[in-house]
Amino acid sequence: MFIQTEETPNPNSLKFIPGVDVSPDGPVAYNNSLECTDSPLAKRLFDLEYVASVFLGSDFVTVTKQADIAWEIIKPELLINIMEHFISGKPTVSRGASNESLANEEDSEVVKQIKEVLEARVRPAVAMDGGDIIFRKFEEGIVFLELRGACSGCPSSAITLKEGVENTLKHYVPEVMSVEAI
Repeated sequence: MFIQTEETPNPNSLKFIPGVDVSPDGPVAYNNSLECTDSPLAKRLFDLEYVASVFLGSDFVTVTKQADIAWEIIKPELLINIMEHFISGKPTVSRGASNESLANEEDSEVVKQIKEVLEARVRPAVAMDGGDIIFRKFEEGIVFLELRGACSGCPSSAITLKEGVENTLKHYVPEVMSVEAI
């Protein structure tokens, strides 16, 4: 098994691409070992003391490390653990992930439009950088979003939100006045 890696805009996050489905039912984020009871892969990675968070995308794994250790030291061990997990045949996630950003019947028309723009135009671009963006709420013209994976804590995330996401949403949904990260 060959696993590719890609750097992300976040210097503490690295994207691992194993060439197989990772989380086909939707992205899942884990911020500590207590949250990953449903993911043997995330649990295995959190057993490594330098792992700060794990994000499972459709076809990639983003690992965020503690800031005080270099990738050159830990990358081989991460590659081995990810490869051994996929070779074992164990599931990556034992429950179906829910896509919280998809529009549903209870949403207002504006919220449905916001979610559709996020799903079609924003999430694919954010996933390329090893992360995800989740709609949380829309109040008084402000869209509140949660950043996950490499995007969480990324130095350039504020610029991405204001210059990328906010401008895109304003273009397609005139009711949007600004975007804020939760």
